[in-house]
Amino acid sequence: MTLKSLCFALLLFASCSVIAAELGQLNPDQLQSLQQQKNPLIVDVRTPSEWQASGIIPNSHKLQGFDSNGQFDAAKWLADLEKLKTSPDQPVVLVCRSGNRSSKIGAILTEQGQNNIYHLNTGIQGWIQSGKPVQAQ
Repeated sequence: MTLKSLCFALLLFASCSVIAAELGQLNPDQLQSLQQQKNPLIVDVRTPSEWQASGIIPNSHKLQGFDSNGQFDAAKWLADLEKLKTSPDQPVVLVCRSGNRSSKIGAILTEQGQNNIYHLNTGIQGWIQSGKPVQAQ
């Protein structure tokens, strides 16, 4: 193998690795479709007061992301997440109010090598605005 072809192969491998660890973005319709096909773990990362105010997506799990000081304990949160998963490759969909916090947490998880991580890019607000159901808390 020539040096040029070796460099190309390494570049191709590196770009494939980056793609594999990207955070997926879902809109409400895509999330609803994923729910019907793949049994994703839907994790609501908002605060208890937010869950009370708007409700949660049915069959989702509440796992607060950032604490009241804006801190995120990635190791503890990831350990709690692993307890909720039914299989190592189960798709995980993160939900927050608008898509901001879920994208930040999702980016942290993908940087740590987690795969099959998605976030609802419009948050619970977009879910509600599109007429999707919520479960009272």
